[in-house]
Amino acid sequence: MAEVKSSAIFANVFQGKTVWLSGHTGFKGAWLARWLLDLGAQVHGFSLPPPTQPSVFEHLGLEKYVQHKIGDVRDPGTVKKSMLRAQPDFVFHLAAQALVRYSYEHPLETYATNVMGTAHVLEALRPLEKNCAAVIVTTDKCYENRETDHAYAEEDPLGGHDPYSSSKGAAEIVIAAYRRSFFGKSPVRIASARAGNVIGGGDWAPNRIVPDCIRALQRGEPIPVRNPRATRPWQHVLEPLSGYLWLAAALARPELVNAEADGIAGAFNFGPGKEANRTVAELVSEVLKRWPGRWDDKSEPNAVHEAGLLMLSTAKAKKFLHWRPTWDFQTAIANTVEWYRGVNENAAAAEDVTRAQITEYENAARAAKIAWAGH
Repeated sequence: MAEVKSSAIFANVFQGKTVWLSGHTGFKGAWLARWLLDLGAQVHGFSLPPPTQPSVFEHLGLEKYVQHKIGDVRDPGTVKKSMLRAQPDFVFHLAAQALVRYSYEHPLETYATNVMGTAHVLEALRPLEKNCAAVIVTTDKCYENRETDHAYAEEDPLGGHDPYSSSKGAAEIVIAAYRRSFFGKSPVRIASARAGNVIGGGDWAPNRIVPDCIRALQRGEPIPVRNPRATRPWQHVLEPLSGYLWLAAALARPELVNAEADGIAGAFNFGPGKEANRTVAELVSEVLKRWPGRWDDKSEPNAVHEAGLLMLSTAKAKKFLHWRPTWDFQTAIANTVEWYRGVNENAAAAEDVTRAQITEYENAARAAKIAWAGH
């Protein structure tokens, strides 16, 4: 794989810039931190300790590369102090309680983290007196999901059946209110990003299908599958991260996408192509093509509610950002399983495997002439 990156990746806007990143010890946050470092950014991470053992943050050795601050977004004073100390050019807020089932057991913690934590980050941005592009990450589950064959667009009603989903819908309302109330004439520009059902190497969260697959396969046991018929828009972790990065770049320099600044200071969906809307059973079968094993149907008739059907429209991202997904469903699964198998055989290889996959993804996006990758 090529080692030299084109200077045109994300128009080189992150080179030498300071980034404040919450949730950097989590799955998506660790991948984003590694990518930002490769893009030449100085990363100030703010997060609770790694939420799982093992953790991709520790696998990648990120503590030695980033300004690593253990902190809780539920503490407004600590958030503000960290933000003002960093004086960031870019902010990515990923810290969250991100598990649906956990939200049923701990609803108040979920709302405190996802709603008030988001408000604390926005409040910490208010005193900044410098240009700063902030991307606040929520989820595709923020919509009032009626489980019909409808791809949700950014203007569709927000809602959520469970505490997790509703907390993210509420966070979106907070983001919009802060943007309109406090950032109209501010040098800080804010947008929100909605994505979900992300897969990729290094996710070890409980009650998620790919980590469940890997844990069972490592033990030589059947994979327990709770919702085999549930349909999701599966995407590799690098897909939404490319959207977050390009959205931030466009907030900082709207001319990159030939859009008025007001057109990109809003909410954006980042999801895969329609072909990636697959059932859990199809995903597991694809995993088993690359790591042989078997699975058992562990459907739970009395389990807590989880959505059975969810799709996103990415028309807005295509129109304003010229963004589109890069890897198809099979490629996303192949790279995910390759990461786990490689690290299972040699944990020390995690950083090399991760960076190689980032480079491979960039090269594929450039070959497909996707805007952020340069040509």
